[in-house]
Amino acid sequence: MKPMHRLLIAAAAAVAVVGPTVAWAAGYYKTPEEYTWSFEGPFGTYDRAQLQRGFHVYQMVCSTCHGLEHLSFRHMGMAGGPFDEVQLPGEDYPTDFSSDPNENPVIRAIAAEYIIEDGPNEFGDMFERAGRPSDGFPYPFENEQQGRAANGGAYPPDLSVIVKARKGGPEYIRSLLLGYDYEVPEDYDVRPGTYYNPYFPGGILAMPPILFEDGVEYADGTPATVEQQAADITAFLAWAAEPHMEARKRMGLAVMLYLLFLCGLLYAAYRTLWARVKH
Repeated sequence: MKPMHRLLIAAAAAVAVVGPTVAWAAGYYKTPEEYTWSFEGPFGTYDRAQLQRGFHVYQMVCSTCHGLEHLSFRHMGMAGGPFDEVQLPGEDYPTDFSSDPNENPVIRAIAAEYIIEDGPNEFGDMFERAGRPSDGFPYPFENEQQGRAANGGAYPPDLSVIVKARKGGPEYIRSLLLGYDYEVPEDYDVRPGTYYNPYFPGGILAMPPILFEDGVEYADGTPATVEQQAADITAFLAWAAEPHMEARKRMGLAVMLYLLFLCGLLYAAYRTLWARVKH
């Protein structure tokens, strides 16, 4: 056998032996737990109450580190959003503000809670003002360097499309939030400022556990267990990643019904056209 052939065979054998071990160490993670979501399937819709609770969890817990770069306040009042219908005082039924979310009193109140830097004004100076429905969610840090400095060198990712950006989707996000109670394997070196979570690829991440039994209180009286908070914030982030999902599904259903009708019409035309022709 030629020396080159021996070298290639030896290299292939080394890859066969070492390759799986390296891949396991670098990419092993626990499969996310299955969970039933209201928005799954072709007829699934968002649970408005759950989206509102999820937004509350985002405000109270997640917004200190993570932004929603691709969302404006007004998006939450558009059709399919958490606050597209609002129960006004003295009225028996909710009012639909989806056609003009800028006039939605809940959205206006939420936006006003934020301080937005604006300008320059007529004197060339920057100034601060209360938020408006048309404003985007402000990022919690001035820049990436500030975000890393506040989080031990790790940069908190934007959550606008995190559900679409991570393999496993909503199941992965929910499992990750609930995955901090597992015992650390002996071969893992969990350094100060890092945490073990088997659902995270590699097992070690910089984000600490963020959900606790006494972390938030829901206005609708729903018990704010850790499992409930994890499901609610995940549902909200799923909506944030695809706020027009319900409209897309309705359009898809209408298209399918139209195509079904068209198929029937074409078949009837075919039968009529060839009825007197011998085959």
